[in-house]
Amino acid sequence: MTIVKDRPANAGYAAARKAMVDSQLRVSGVNTDIVRERMGAVAREEFVPEELRAIAYMDRAVPLGSGRFLAAPLVHGRMLEESAPTADDSVLLVDGGSGYMAELLRPLVASLEVIKPEDAAAASRKKGDVTLLVIDGAIGQLPDALAKRLADNGRLVSGLVVRGLTRLAYGRKIAGEVSLIPLTEMGIPVLPEFAVSKSWSF
Repeated sequence: MTIVKDRPANAGYAAARKAMVDSQLRVSGVNTDIVRERMGAVAREEFVPEELRAIAYMDRAVPLGSGRFLAAPLVHGRMLEESAPTADDSVLLVDGGSGYMAELLRPLVASLEVIKPEDAAAASRKKGDVTLLVIDGAIGQLPDALAKRLADNGRLVSGLVVRGLTRLAYGRKIAGEVSLIPLTEMGIPVLPEFAVSKSWSF
């Protein structure tokens, strides 16, 4: 007889993933099959510090250190659903620090480029090369460098800081301009690199 020492832990995480899908996603209206399948398949506990694995499936953000967070499961579920990724999409992902969203997206799209928030404002020779831009966090403003990467009619899904509150937001690039529409109010970790620049006031 072979004894696998980590079987109880693995079984516990699998049960937690199922409970996350059934008790957090389904009841909140996240019912797209592919979203439930991906979030039920990806081991969320592998994207947080080992000492925090026990809370990886709770309905709250998990601190990763250095001011970064793994957003709550519902945030990622809604982001993935609003993104509606397809096998034809070329995706640019601004990673919130965990790598979890990248793992959710990777098998669903044609290509995936992942960058850090601190690199998002850097100029790039590439223009109009992505059909979907996903920002895993809440922003105050969208850097021009990212807007230029988005193809005309390309989609954008992000968190958005609106009057001090964070909301899920969806947008498109039309005639060279990107517009974002705030959707549901959600607790989305804020990315300080995207804060609105403060101007002098008198």
